[in-house]
Amino acid sequence: MARAAHHIEMPLGVVVRRTPGVTPWAKWTWQAVAVLPGAGSADWVEMRREGDAVEYHAATLPLTLWAAETEAYLANLSDAVPSIYLVLRDETEDEAPLEAVLVTASPYEGQDYADSGEEIVEKIPMTEGLIAWVRDFVRENHKEDVFVKRRRDRKRIDLVEDGKGDARIRQDADVYRAPASKRVIQ
Repeated sequence: MARAAHHIEMPLGVVVRRTPGVTPWAKWTWQAVAVLPGAGSADWVEMRREGDAVEYHAATLPLTLWAAETEAYLANLSDAVPSIYLVLRDETEDEAPLEAVLVTASPYEGQDYADSGEEIVEKIPMTEGLIAWVRDFVRENHKEDVFVKRRRDRKRIDLVEDGKGDARIRQDADVYRAPASKRVIQ
């Protein structure tokens, strides 16, 4: 019996489009528009120019699929448009406008990066071939977790009333009343 791989990897080129900004505060807007499965290495290579709009092969990053993450890939594949998530940083020291950090097929990982607020996360539609590659990996590696209901302990926890009422009151009759020393009489 052949054992399934714990992970597989594919180089994935990302295409980013630069267009003029619509406000005086942003000179350019950047949008990830396509992926190039199996692409060679690149570093902001101009691919196409139409007026002020320019498309760049921004980078080629490894897309790694992990057997432990198949549930996330299933969630992605069940979406109306399965996508790759590209993580970009705006903190480059060189001439490149943005730093391409990561590509992932996991919407959960993409959300984690988006939640930090430090990175820009772009959603790029998968190609048909890439969808098939991810789907085949999920079919080979996904194991459904069996739900096991937790059994309750038989210990009675309702016999102790820790934290109920004000500890300064020594009377069990009305534990929710205010202490007499703190009452304001009007």
